[in-house]
Amino acid sequence: MKKAMLKTLVATAVAAASVSTFAAPTIKLGHVDGADWQTSKKGAAGVIFKNIVEGETDIKVELFPAKALGNEGDLVQQAQEGTTHMAIVSGAMAKICKEADVLNIPYTFSNATIAWDVLDGQFGQDLAAHCLEETGLRTLAYGETGFRNFTNNVREIKSPADMKGLKFRVQPIPLYVEMVEGLGGEPTPIAWSELPNALTTGVVDGQENPVGTIYNNNLHKLQKYMVLDGHVYAADFIVINDEFFQSLSAAEQDIVAKAARTAGLMGRAIQQFNTAEGVTKVVAEGMKVHSPTADEMAQFKKLAQPAVKEWLAKELGSDEWIAKLDAAVEAASE
Repeated sequence: MKKAMLKTLVATAVAAASVSTFAAPTIKLGHVDGADWQTSKKGAAGVIFKNIVEGETDIKVELFPAKALGNEGDLVQQAQEGTTHMAIVSGAMAKICKEADVLNIPYTFSNATIAWDVLDGQFGQDLAAHCLEETGLRTLAYGETGFRNFTNNVREIKSPADMKGLKFRVQPIPLYVEMVEGLGGEPTPIAWSELPNALTTGVVDGQENPVGTIYNNNLHKLQKYMVLDGHVYAADFIVINDEFFQSLSAAEQDIVAKAARTAGLMGRAIQQFNTAEGVTKVVAEGMKVHSPTADEMAQFKKLAQPAVKEWLAKELGSDEWIAKLDAAVEAASE
C-alpha cells in the first residue's frame, strides 16, 4: 500500500517537473509610459510586441506600463538581474552604457528619418553589441521618444541670444547641463515630478521636452513660448535580458526579435503622430511656436555641440564613438 502510494507520488512529481521544464516561458516587459496605444509610444510598442509574440509562439507576455515596476533606472536594473525580462527605456540606457550618451549630442540629427537610418544601420548594431557586453542587456530594436524642444514664459526664442539669462529645467544629466550652458541659458536640474511646481512658482523660466510630452502633461498651459529646435533626438531602447533570450529556442528568438523591431516602428509612428498633432493643439490653445530657419539652427548647433562633445569625450576616454556617430549621420544625410 505504502509502496504504491510512493510510486504514485514519484510519478506525479516527475510529471510535474516535465510540465514545468517544457512549459512555455513568460516575458515580463515594463516601461514608464501609459498603457493606451493610441497616445503612448511605449504603450503602443508593448501592445504590438505582446500580440505578435503570443500570436506566433506559446510564449506569454505580461505588460507592466506606467511605472508599475518602477522608474527607468529600476527597470534596467531588474532586467539585468532577470527579475524582469524586458524593458523599453530611453535616458536610463546611458547610465549603464555610457556610449549610448552619444545619441544625446545636441543637433546631431536634422530629422527623424536620418536618426532611423543611423539607429537601424551599422552604427545602431555596433552600439547594441557594445552595450550588450557592458550590461548583459540585448538591444532588440530602437523606438522613439522624439525630438526635444525648449519652452519658456519670458520671450520668444529664435536664436541662442534669446536664451541668455533664462533658467531652464533640465534632466539631472550632466550632458544637458553642458548643452544649456553652451547656448547661454542657465540649466537647473529638477526631477520630473517637481517640474510643474517649478514652472508655476518661477523657480525656472522654462523646460525642454518632446512636443507630445509637453501637450499630454499640460505643460503648454504653464508656458507661453516654444521653439522647435529639436536639440536632442531621444531614442527608446527595447532591451531583453540576454541570458533569458539565449534560453529561448532559435525560432522563438527570431519571432521575439521581429516583434521588437515592429514594436519600435510602431512606437516611432505614434510619437510622430503625437508631435504633429501636439504642435497644432498647443498653437490652438494659445502657445506661440517658432520653427527656426536653417541659419538659426546653425547658430544653435555651433554653440551647443563643441562643449558637449568635449565633455563627453572626457567621460568616454576618447572621441571614438562620437566620430563613429558623426560618420554615420553624414552617410545617412547623403
